[in-house]
Amino acid sequence: MSTAPATSPATASAPDRLPWPGLLALFAAAFTAVMTELLPAGLLPRMSGALDVPEARIGFLVTGYAAASCVAAIPVTALLRGLPRRPVLLGVLAGFALCNAVTALSSSYAVTFAARLLAGVMGGTMWAMLAGYAARMVPPERRGRAIAIVLAGITVALSFGIPAGTAAASLAGWRAAFGALAAGGAVLAAWVRWKVPDFPGEDAAERVPLRRIAVLPGILAVLSVTLLLVLGHQAMYTYMAPFTEDSGFGRTGLVLFVFGLSTVAGIWLTGVLIDRFLRATLAASLALLAASMVALGCAGDVPGVLLAAVAVWGAAFGGAPTLIQTALVDASGPVHADVATSMQTTVYNMAIAAGSLIGGVLLEGSGSGVLPWTTLPLVTAALAVVVLARRHAFPADR
Repeated sequence: MSTAPATSPATASAPDRLPWPGLLALFAAAFTAVMTELLPAGLLPRMSGALDVPEARIGFLVTGYAAASCVAAIPVTALLRGLPRRPVLLGVLAGFALCNAVTALSSSYAVTFAARLLAGVMGGTMWAMLAGYAARMVPPERRGRAIAIVLAGITVALSFGIPAGTAAASLAGWRAAFGALAAGGAVLAAWVRWKVPDFPGEDAAERVPLRRIAVLPGILAVLSVTLLLVLGHQAMYTYMAPFTEDSGFGRTGLVLFVFGLSTVAGIWLTGVLIDRFLRATLAASLALLAASMVALGCAGDVPGVLLAAVAVWGAAFGGAPTLIQTALVDASGPVHADVATSMQTTVYNMAIAAGSLIGGVLLEGSGSGVLPWTTLPLVTAALAVVVLARRHAFPADR
């Protein structure tokens, strides 16, 4: 195993300062990955006509990306774990740029779908390494804040990037939107090469097998919280439109805007608290999320309650993935973080698919009113794991 220091020279000499240029480059990488994955969802009619396929098949471009990301995360990360980290990251960014360029130029659905599968492999590889990369750039006492900064790229992409990209595509065309992503990926690769330090991979002679990393103390507990939280969240979030319609409020766009804005507040607050109060902040987030589900289940047909509960839900969920990711890096150690995070990436994507499926089945069979009560026990179970797994996964706050 590598004995390289966990911080770059810049951070070692100034332990109280964060390496902002490098962290913002990783933030931009997270932003780019989310934009690449989800932008087709906002461009269904335009891409459908250009590629001469039904809109549902354009939706499969998102599905294919997610499936490739899920399948590739663990084996590709394991294959590349011995290589220096920055060249791997640069290769992933180049892959994103290539796939987006092919999407921008292609008139063939098959070629576009193949590019999306390759982009999914890039995405699974990137998500496995971003948190560990950020953790190695700073001292241990700043690890949580560094990870929060990087993963805020997800929230910003969801809240502002996708709507802005969709609006831009309506003016300049969907091909221009993907072309801009390709050009931005090339610029980002140069930024990473300039400002993000390199770290060695794992030495082959001392490399820990994947199965031993999976059973490190705390890893399974953190993965369990990931599974329970995302299952519950996705079962409700995927079907917010029918829930909002059935409540009589009807303005789904406003509800989703409130949710997105609240996630930004949640990730900001998490960045302030995470390095000193990770366990308490995560427990509070899960408790608030559970309370919001009770409010939605009991009084979701009251507009004020609906919007307030969604705002609390967004703020609580906004920071939760960062808190869980930091707990995983703490449990695995930064050197093993890529492999541990590849496992979490797989669990996360499986939970997204399963949560959406469960919510859809319940919606069809029992109506949208049952969805908050489906999410509530899953989130409560996640909270119980956080409370009970206090020795290794979620130790006492500093």
